Amino acid sequence: MRRTGIATTATAMVMLATATTAITAANPANAAPPPPPGAETAKRNLAALTVRAEGSDSGYDRDKFPHWSDQGSSCNTREVVLKRDGSNVKTGSNCSPTSGTWTSPYDGGTWKQASDVDIDHMVALAEAWRSGASSWTTSRRQAFANDLTSSQLWAVTDNVNQAKGDKDPAEWTPPRASFHCMYARSWIDVKHRYGLTVDSAEKTALGRLLGTC
Repeated sequence: MRRTGIATTATAMVMLATATTAITAANPANAAPPPPPGAETAKRNLAALTVRAEGSDSGYDRDKFPHWSDQGSSCNTREVVLKRDGSNVKTGSNCSPTSGTWTSPYDGGTWKQASDVDIDHMVALAEAWRSGASSWTTSRRQAFANDLTSSQLWAVTDNVNQAKGDKDPAEWTPPRASFHCMYARSWIDVKHRYGLTVDSAEKTALGRLLGTC
């Protein structure tokens, strides 16, 4: 009987450890988008980008990049990112977060209301339009605006995202200097993946930011 008790206790401890691991995996402390390539690959990809003066905003409309698409399970893209990048996020039946904590990598701000958090397109939609997306199909622009497979979508402080707007790294960088390396690597990765161009000032700024890696 004593042996049985010990075995039962050991089994329970293993089950508890497994459950704890599962909970931790479901709620990572430092959730983030899929990471971009490292600095050395980013340097090579930056060198491979076509350098061209930005096009105009003529014809641009945010609606030409259908965003926050349905991702299944009653969730849209914004809600998926909020769940992915937050800590201890709880949602209602419609997938909208009802509680959680979000730390913005751009400025280090921590928020407990989803309404204080924007989902930023690393390469803004208007910036993409001026860099080649004006010639894309609507389907490709939709894929770009809802890309969960790269480092294109980030949960950040809303007013910091508004300050960024559609500026490129020659015009704006995150106030948190420790994020500049990741910012450059992510920006370059998105432009490289989608075959977008960079202007000369943008390329110079990205090279400078990679120097912080």
